[in-house]
Amino acid sequence: MLGGFGVPHSPVSAGLARQRVCTLLAAQEIEPDVVDDVALVLSELVGNAVRYANGLPSGGLHVDWEIRPGVVEVAVTDGGSDSEPRARAAGPESAGGRGLAIVDVVASHWGVRHQGSVTTVWASIDNKTAASYRLTSVS
Repeated sequence: MLGGFGVPHSPVSAGLARQRVCTLLAAQEIEPDVVDDVALVLSELVGNAVRYANGLPSGGLHVDWEIRPGVVEVAVTDGGSDSEPRARAAGPESAGGRGLAIVDVVASHWGVRHQGSVTTVWASIDNKTAASYRLTSVS
């Protein structure tokens, strides 16, 4: 199953995209831990597109999602940027710079596709590894 929709090139779009995709995934009976992981990854992808990239010619972004056996893939397409999306190490005092590093930990795979001036950053979340990185708190 797959789908897609547009969102504005705006900080509120991470929440809009997350809510819409999570509702769709829950309706398909995707495990709650996987839905949570997809929500986190999608928030980071949309947030990065808003912060670092241009909007599409329409002025917005495009979000795609696909459910395949054992995998949920999400992708965010934007109007490109002067820099290549990449995970980077942020210092402990840095206010930002952790988005794709988080995606790198949560997703089983992620990458970047270019078509002309348009950039798509995608990530696959594997149902089998959805909770493998979780930490337990120590009281």
